Amino acid sequence: MSIPTLLDHVVIAGPDLPALIDWFAERTGVVAAPGGAHPTGTANALVALTVDGARGPQYIELIGPNPERTDPALPETFGIATLTGPSVQAYAVHPADIEATVATARAGGYDPGDVSDLSRRTPDCTLLEWRLTRGENRRIDVPFLIDWGTTPQPGLSDIPVIELVSLVRTEPDPAPLQQILGAYDLDDGVAEVVVGDEPGFRLTLRTATGDLVEL
Repeated sequence: MSIPTLLDHVVIAGPDLPALIDWFAERTGVVAAPGGAHPTGTANALVALTVDGARGPQYIELIGPNPERTDPALPETFGIATLTGPSVQAYAVHPADIEATVATARAGGYDPGDVSDLSRRTPDCTLLEWRLTRGENRRIDVPFLIDWGTTPQPGLSDIPVIELVSLVRTEPDPAPLQQILGAYDLDDGVAEVVVGDEPGFRLTLRTATGDLVEL
């Protein structure tokens, strides 16, 4: 089993946020807590993660269209507009220096995009602000970088918890993606890439009853 040492959060997306929350609860027994809305037309719900028995800052973000949005079109964020159901779509890592990591990746042949600002308000109207890489053509099979600055990471807030067992990327041919990840020079800070029939993420969780759930 493998967990990226710099993991910040795992993104599970779907075309309907309430349905996504129900789907996750049915499989894990955990009902995600409301997170808030984004200016991009999305909203999220959150579940904190324990790693090796310890509660850390890592968390799962369930993200979908904001049910209160006025635009009927599905947002493009994390490929939501193309999804027909829930999917583990992406993950974020938090390097010690986000700008330096961007520069290292570019020097190594991969451009993760510029660092930009993003924010959302929690249900109690608290403003959360962070910085992340989200290049115009950013690949979601490659982790995006995030820096929370002075904002407390959502995984440390008072939200439901589940144990993270493993997060890996499967690829029929791992070599091309491994080369791109190598440009970050973060070693085991990013997810391991393993051979699999189909490209995608394999997320393994352990429920409160001890059952393993693979999403």
